[in-house]
Amino acid sequence: MADHSEVAYTTADGNDYVAHEQTYEGFIKLVKYGTFTVVVIVALMAYFLV
Repeated sequence: MADHSEVAYTTADGNDYVAHEQTYEGFIKLVKYGTFTVVVIVALMAYFLV
């Protein structure tokens, strides 16, 4: 059997952590502002449609 004792992601070829972190930060911003926008829309609907 193959030896699976340690996975070394930090030394693997092809890992682009800078791009990964930028994508993650962009996703977090999208979720944050998207949630805020939905909350504002629902609040405005509750105020104007009642």
